[in-house]
Amino acid sequence: MRLVIQRVSRASVTISGELRASIGPGLMVLVGVAEGDTPDDARWLAAKTAAMRIFSDADGVMNLSVTDTGGEILAVSQFTLNASTRKGNRPSYIRAAGHDLAIPLYELYCDECRRLIGRPVSTGVFGADMQVSLINDGPVTIVIDSRLRE
Repeated sequence: MRLVIQRVSRASVTISGELRASIGPGLMVLVGVAEGDTPDDARWLAAKTAAMRIFSDADGVMNLSVTDTGGEILAVSQFTLNASTRKGNRPSYIRAAGHDLAIPLYELYCDECRRLIGRPVSTGVFGADMQVSLINDGPVTIVIDSRLRE
């Protein structure tokens, strides 16, 4: 699984002109599930998301997590995170997991984040055409791949 985590002052998801979800200060997380990913990947990434110290403390040092700050999380599924761009100019999505694997792992990731931060996690709609809006705070953007743990 691969995540793009952005520290935001606000973020939202709109589907067919209707606001689906919005958050204030916190994390906007794009979630990509690949073939071969497991529930352990989802749990590990949720723990990293909840504990990642990318919010400033009183001294202006990035020393606090979203859990510490009471921030919100908006998690949006994004199969294009698994694009292969090695050949040609058209990305290949052959490594992206199908719905049977991707939906349960995306939902497990969101459920684990909820459990770990002790607050709701806002989401998009899996497979929908979504318009995502955000204001990246910093900017701070972190990419985490569960296959690169070591």
